[in-house]
Amino acid sequence: MHQAPQHIPAVINALAPYIDKYGYLGVALLVTLEDFGLPVPGETTLIAAAFFAGAVGHLNIILVVTVAFIAAVVGDNIGFAIGYFGGHPLVERFGKYIFLTPERIAKAETFFNRHGGKIIVIARFVEGLRQANGIIAGLSGMRWHKFLFFNMIGAALWVALWSAVGYFGGSHIETFLRYQLYVTIAAVVGIVLFVCYKALERKRSKL
Repeated sequence: MHQAPQHIPAVINALAPYIDKYGYLGVALLVTLEDFGLPVPGETTLIAAAFFAGAVGHLNIILVVTVAFIAAVVGDNIGFAIGYFGGHPLVERFGKYIFLTPERIAKAETFFNRHGGKIIVIARFVEGLRQANGIIAGLSGMRWHKFLFFNMIGAALWVALWSAVGYFGGSHIETFLRYQLYVTIAAVVGIVLFVCYKALERKRSKL
């Protein structure tokens, strides 16, 4: 068992009673709710759970990663079903409660249609898009199997990144949280470069 660090950041410490009481179920619930549009701290809960698994040993990191991955995929698929079956009338009626105005929905749909499945992966790392990407993908008429494929890739990368930050962060976790935006940007840039590299590789193989 790991020894508890001397200092735990306030944002993580605030979630300690919740994680201690609900454990893996709590991680699953908040990640699922965040991923179909509700403004709850799913990402922070994942980081906190991974932190307590690594620094305190209260949770098993393999189970944290597994539960968070399944919850992330399920949450986005609920969002996809809402967008696909509910359509614009339902989303525009209730979207205002999660800041999804008709104008924002229209812009997001155009963006999704232009970039296809790749945006599903990248959206996972962007605040706002992470919560809405399933709904927008459903509204845009994307095929479910295509959405599921890219959603699983995005969920795996997202869970791996923030679980690693929480688990290995230790006494430096506060620094990681302070620069969370920059870590996210670095991850997105890395994904974009990888996608571009693969696209170029495919073009060269056809020549």
